[in-house]
Amino acid sequence: MAELIEWRQMRSGRMPLVLYGVRQVGKTYILREFGDRYFKNCIYVNFERMQTVADFFTGELNPDRIIMLLEEYFAQKIVPDKTLIIFDEIQMCERALTSLKYFCEEAPQYHIAAAGSLLGVAISRDNSSFPVGKVIVKTLYPLSFDEFLRAMDKEYMVSMIRECYAKRVQMPEATHNELLEWYRRYLFVGGMPAAVNQYLERNSIINVPEIQSMIINTYTADMAKYTSDSESTKIKNAYNSMPAQLAKENKKFQYKLIRKGATAGLFGDSIAWLVFSGVVLECDRVTRAELPIKAFRDVSSFKLYMSDVGLLSAFTGITPDSVIKNELSELFRGALTENYVAQAFKANGYELYYWTDNSPVAEIDFVLQKEGKVIPVEVKSGENVKSKSLNHYRNLYDPEISIRLSEKNFGYGEGVFAVPLYAAFCM
Repeated sequence: MAELIEWRQMRSGRMPLVLYGVRQVGKTYILREFGDRYFKNCIYVNFERMQTVADFFTGELNPDRIIMLLEEYFAQKIVPDKTLIIFDEIQMCERALTSLKYFCEEAPQYHIAAAGSLLGVAISRDNSSFPVGKVIVKTLYPLSFDEFLRAMDKEYMVSMIRECYAKRVQMPEATHNELLEWYRRYLFVGGMPAAVNQYLERNSIINVPEIQSMIINTYTADMAKYTSDSESTKIKNAYNSMPAQLAKENKKFQYKLIRKGATAGLFGDSIAWLVFSGVVLECDRVTRAELPIKAFRDVSSFKLYMSDVGLLSAFTGITPDSVIKNELSELFRGALTENYVAQAFKANGYELYYWTDNSPVAEIDFVLQKEGKVIPVEVKSGENVKSKSLNHYRNLYDPEISIRLSEKNFGYGEGVFAVPLYAAFCM
């Protein structure tokens, strides 16, 4: 909301805003709330349901003409600085997406915000219709752990975590243990707004999987709705392989786990669809942990994570007790933990990369590029933090700082900053 307010207050160089994010993450809700709070009136267009309005864009894409037609249809005056125009499900009307270019160039006085659940697919497949350089693009992610704590009325805990992280001091042990319990609840509930609301309203986790299953069903319905039958089948098969991809020692994506005989040639487009739609997060391997890390990306090796850790829990049908009481197998607990960290880093704006070396065999779960530095981040799901991989990496690259995420309390020594998993959002 703070970023939307900043966009509203821009007096020069403001462009239409495109809000991207996976389905059910809250894009429509936040835009309508933004319109209700900060504008005199709001024109809401849903291109999936309002074919008549979509037809306005079949003719000349003249902003004045479109504004006039919208005013007539909604019987409302559209006033610059006082009216918010929302184009929802804009992927259903490519001409409306293209029109944002002309609103930017010819009518920047209007506040136009667009949203679409599959915009990533539209952007990647049809660059000609997307107004590159003429819109501000922002992405809405599921609630991160700090936002989850705020939803639970635990704002003071967020402040304590941030203070301990900044000062590199230990969290009081009782609070540390309580935060680990909240962290484990988050692994099950996740950050999808409907799932968090269900948990809040019922004060119980029991009904959360039902909500999460409904969300997963909308994702698979989109796969059928926006692709051909043969392509949607391949996308679903790739998506259904996600738990098996993560519940193994080497979490590199393996096509053979989709089905026997599967190859990159057969399923490469399916993987791309899942990534561009935002349903999964891609983490690419880098061969060297040097600046810029993107230059050392190995396109043939990657890991995929679910967009929300709670959906991963629901996908596998695990019980709340098995997560909260830490009764999962070590392999799958590691999968949930890595997915949680990937989600936290992505929400904080990082591109996801991991590093491996074959001699000796070593892997660093995440390497982050920040302020001219490459920071190795090792992820441990419990309190056992022994690692030959991080020692090998440090011997090779001598990083100024290394980070180890685990269930242990804050600590610092020998160039390694120990950070509890519940503080990943601070990075």
